[in-house]
Amino acid sequence: MAAHAERGMSAPPEVVFSTATDPDRAAAWLPQPLRSDGRSRPDASAEQMWARWASASAPGWSAEIRVEPGDAGGAQVELDLTGASGQADPGLAEETLANLAREVAENLTAG
Repeated sequence: MAAHAERGMSAPPEVVFSTATDPDRAAAWLPQPLRSDGRSRPDASAEQMWARWASASAPGWSAEIRVEPGDAGGAQVELDLTGASGQADPGLAEETLANLAREVAENLTAG
């Protein structure tokens, strides 16, 4: 069973989604087994702001995010993370979203 985590972010949903799906930023926030070569490309729908990563080199690992509008122009992000055993540590899911939040903040600061 996947570990589920949710987090609000103070950036527009489009910025959160584009940061999450940027292959050059994936290594900074995805768990190690889902980082292929730092250029991870997910299956994604920009229109629905949904993306899923799976690992060919680490079978069983996957991450799926959904980004929705949140309060005050921010975003609400949901993450389902599955590990090699078909399960994942909820702490790792929370840490993964915290890492994404840092990347989003850096993305906003940079540009």
